[in-house]
Amino acid sequence: MTQRRVNIPQLLLNNSTIVLFIVVFLIFGLSSPLFLQLESIINIIKQASFTGMVAIGMTFVLLTAGIDLSVGSNMYLSSVIAGLLMRQAGLGVVPALLVAMLVGTLYGAINAFCIVRLKIIPFMVTLGTLVVGRGIGTALTESQQIDFPETMLAFGQINVLRIPMPIIVFALVFIAGYLILNRTAFGRQVYAVGNDIEVAKKAGINTDRVIFLVYMISGFCAGLAGFILISQLGRLDRSFAEGREFDAIAAAVLGGTSLFGGVGNAFGAVIGALLIQMVQAGLVFNSVNLYLQPMVRAVIIFIAIFFDSLREANLEKLKRRFIRPLETTQPNG
Repeated sequence: MTQRRVNIPQLLLNNSTIVLFIVVFLIFGLSSPLFLQLESIINIIKQASFTGMVAIGMTFVLLTAGIDLSVGSNMYLSSVIAGLLMRQAGLGVVPALLVAMLVGTLYGAINAFCIVRLKIIPFMVTLGTLVVGRGIGTALTESQQIDFPETMLAFGQINVLRIPMPIIVFALVFIAGYLILNRTAFGRQVYAVGNDIEVAKKAGINTDRVIFLVYMISGFCAGLAGFILISQLGRLDRSFAEGREFDAIAAAVLGGTSLFGGVGNAFGAVIGALLIQMVQAGLVFNSVNLYLQPMVRAVIIFIAIFFDSLREANLEKLKRRFIRPLETTQPNG
């Protein structure tokens, strides 16, 4: 009986995110005992939940070889509209949450319409809506901060079995994302579109519908994450959620989602978000210079993209290996 030899470098490459996660955890854990305390770990997961929710929505978009640069502005605008309705119309927390999710979904639908119907590339569409969305929010608030009512802060401090509410919502978003991508026909269609959109069309998949829905999912996640984040702060200003789009993309890529489409999953987005927050917390625990912290994060993101490129090159090599040339048959003499 022949035993299959384990290719250690290939195994490490395929699981580079988990390896990087473990290495970073051990480094910060050994360098600062406070990092390993239960309270610190729960706080890291809590702070990662906001980026993680957006990253799960971003994963859907990236799987189709698209991108959504507008999620930060979406979080801002959704929270602005919900906050104004709470202050001026006396809207309750739950109805305001529904409004934020609805606004976020509509925001994603606008992106999808421009991409699917107007045939504008996703990068340009979402870059434009990034600016427009924050501009609309600034106009609505007249550049003034919004103070949310006490009921909002009470909502943000809810604990279930000593688990903070943001972590619970994060877990629910992850479960939903995992089930959609791994247990539904729509999830298989998302992967098919990302792998080869032309082949997907020939297979009878409505690719426009798939692309439309993934941007709406991304918008929904952004609206939800924005509202949950503001429930922790209680106050919204012009800079709210700025740069969150880059954290979400970085988390998804760190989690193994390919920028070229067709590769990735919701669990990877969770690991990526936790890794980013773990690095931020570890740098603080180790009193690293504030100005050096973005550079360290950038290096880690670069490493993730580097491994993503290696994985993509390896996949292409495997595809070429298994593609055999057609053999010409000779007529029987």
